[in-house]
Amino acid sequence: MNAGGRQVSASKKDKDRKWMWWLLGSIAALQVYFVQELLAALALFAMAFLAIAAAVVSLYALHRAWAETVDRLAESQHPVMVRVRHRVSSVEEMARRPFRRPGSEQPAN
Repeated sequence: MNAGGRQVSASKKDKDRKWMWWLLGSIAALQVYFVQELLAALALFAMAFLAIAAAVVSLYALHRAWAETVDRLAESQHPVMVRVRHRVSSVEEMARRPFRRPGSEQPAN
């Protein structure tokens, strides 16, 4: 120790080093915590994206299966399907005809 105050005491150096290490340790801990929070947020967003993607894929698969089933039914030669197609075409034909009540035509002048 110097009486003039030019040399810092060993205990003062040790205290400063202790605070420096505490400060560096807390900064490192905060960085680790921040990275952990970012990774947790990434995991949550990834799970949400996967859930939405799974819902979209399942809806698409259901739509394709429904379309394939309807196409097969439309091409089927089963007697029930033949009768349904005949009824649909007769209803369409009836819809094309003009609707008039008997005797509602204009009298000829």
